[in-house]
Amino acid sequence: MEALSLRRFARSMWRHRELLFMLTWRDIRIKYKQTVLGFLWALLMPILIVSAGLVVKLGMAHVSGRSLQWSELAIVAVKSLPWAFFTSTLRFATLSLTNNTTLVTKIAFPRAVFPVAATLSQAFDAVVASVVVLALLVLARTGVSWALLWVPLLLLLLGLFTGALALLLSAANLFFRDVKYVVEVVITFAIFFSPVFYEVAMFGRWADLLMLNPLAPLLEGLGAAVVHHQAPALGWLAYSAGVTLLLTLLAPAWFLRLEPRFAESI
Repeated sequence: MEALSLRRFARSMWRHRELLFMLTWRDIRIKYKQTVLGFLWALLMPILIVSAGLVVKLGMAHVSGRSLQWSELAIVAVKSLPWAFFTSTLRFATLSLTNNTTLVTKIAFPRAVFPVAATLSQAFDAVVASVVVLALLVLARTGVSWALLWVPLLLLLLGLFTGALALLLSAANLFFRDVKYVVEVVITFAIFFSPVFYEVAMFGRWADLLMLNPLAPLLEGLGAAVVHHQAPALGWLAYSAGVTLLLTLLAPAWFLRLEPRFAESI
């Protein structure tokens, strides 16, 4: 049932790909129109996260009586970009249906184009912001290795996991308008429970508890592949992939089931 819904969802997005492109480009243009910094806004969030991570790393290094290594900053930079993509996507996608109520109620087309367009526009930002990460990796002289072949898979899983949550939250916020407030609170504090500023190995026997966060294996895997030139922890990667696959199957099915009730709930 869910597999059929996913196939129907994918076909619908492909048939309306021109509309999806137009909405994605609209979101990008609106975000940067009449702004002083223009596309530099896409760099702001990763820079802020890396700066916060630098403060945390400096504090930890000071407490342990050692100097801060470039590789430590590089790994924070590598994790900050996917984290910025994840949080920004959820913020924009959660509001994507309620911010387009006129179109949702009056025009016949798949409403999923709104959260999907929000996800794609944030992916565009992430591509622009990758310049910052690449610059830090060059400064840190991390080099390249075969382990980088894991990066496309990890990014694909991140995109699917984020997109599935975007569908679920956008629909939920249409029926329960306080969902957007819950999302903001969770996003604000979730960084402390996600390995962005730290590595889970620091927590010893509590590390497995932190890895239950489906994002944690992906973030740790990116850090391991890009900076440490190691393969991700395959067991935890399989766990994250399983959760992502489940959400990717369930989210479109749930969204399509609720879609006929959208107009009456606005």
